[in-house]
Amino acid sequence: MPPGLSTLLPLADHAAALAWLARDPALADVLARTPPLPVLTPTPHPFGTLVRSVVGQQLSTKAAASIAARLEDALGGVEPEALLRTPPDKLRALGLSWAKVRTVRALADAALSGQVDFAHLSSLPDAAVIDALTPLPGIGRWTVEMFLMFGLARPDVFSFGDLVLRQGLSRLYPHVAPGSAQAAVVAAWSPYRTLAARVLWAEAARLRRTDKERGASDPL
Repeated sequence: MPPGLSTLLPLADHAAALAWLARDPALADVLARTPPLPVLTPTPHPFGTLVRSVVGQQLSTKAAASIAARLEDALGGVEPEALLRTPPDKLRALGLSWAKVRTVRALADAALSGQVDFAHLSSLPDAAVIDALTPLPGIGRWTVEMFLMFGLARPDVFSFGDLVLRQGLSRLYPHVAPGSAQAAVVAAWSPYRTLAARVLWAEAARLRRTDKERGASDPL
């Protein structure tokens, strides 16, 4: 396999990744109590996937899904031509903030002008995808990293811009200072950093459920 190709190809299963990540004793403890996670597959529609990611920024999963469904129903699908044909006021009325209206229209313009070749993003290295998308308004590194993980199913992505992941690292390694020391910990998880991130998110969700259940059972 050519050097670097393994970071482009989606995982077929998690067996090798789990074995590799379990070499880290702290992470191994979390893996042992994390239910199996589904294997990610690349989206067949990268443009629509990125638009839906933008729509869902800073919203609950339920609210994001509702707005995305309204958008798709009103436009007959999330395609660049349809987004640019739709007046900004109508996009706003469908539930997008003005900032998101600007972003999705910029994405549509980039797709139609050829500034971003969405059909061939899957052939680019992670860094090149980040470089292609972050110049667009409203598309930051975190958004592209989420797209790399869940849109392109890249196996070796970790986002230090994600608060939950940073908190998970601090729980895992309370005596490791943020910055280069934490980065070294995460680097040792390569080439399976995406699965490590998903495990940290799953652990955070488990802890939230536990806290909620404990609170509900506490007497008044």
